[in-house]
Amino acid sequence: MAEFIKLYNENPNPRGIQRVVDCLRNGGLIIYPTDTVYGLGCDITNTRALERIAQIKGVKLAKANFSFICKDLSNLSDYVKQIDNATFKLLKRALPGPYTFILPGNNNLPTVFKKKKTVGIRVPNNNICQAIVDGLGNPIVSTSIYDEDEVIEYTTDPELILEKWDNLVDMVIDGGYGDNIPSTVIDLTGDEPVLIREGKGNIDII
Repeated sequence: MAEFIKLYNENPNPRGIQRVVDCLRNGGLIIYPTDTVYGLGCDITNTRALERIAQIKGVKLAKANFSFICKDLSNLSDYVKQIDNATFKLLKRALPGPYTFILPGNNNLPTVFKKKKTVGIRVPNNNICQAIVDGLGNPIVSTSIYDEDEVIEYTTDPELILEKWDNLVDMVIDGGYGDNIPSTVIDLTGDEPVLIREGKGNIDII
């Protein structure tokens, strides 16, 4: 049974945030709000938790395209090769916001991702999400939660999310109704930015 915890985006309760952080540190999986759709996440440093997410998603961990949820751009050099000024300016302009940027990964990636040449970086504009990552002290590895119903695609009601994921995760955070439009994905690994998926983020930024 997953723990169901209510947090308010305007002012997330520090004790509630600490409970989420403790859950992550203990290898727990959480479903949490972002500035787009609800995400399924775990501590980037916990291999067992990462394997659980890969199993739920039905993918091999080494090949999984998960995003790294960061509090801000200060974590960037931990996992990303040095980027040029133009790329950094674009990231600063867009983040925090509803974008996933694909960037070249460096040698500090967690062991399970060592073979990956790129990483997807997200800095959501959501106080709950940012407080969790800040409290944890390192990024969350994350993936969107899809709905089998093709009309809905993304479940937005936290109580329905709990109903569906109750036995799969350790905690569901109710941060209010989520969005049903995913992030805009932009590949910054080449000479020019390439739009991979148009989502909530305005593509005029590139």
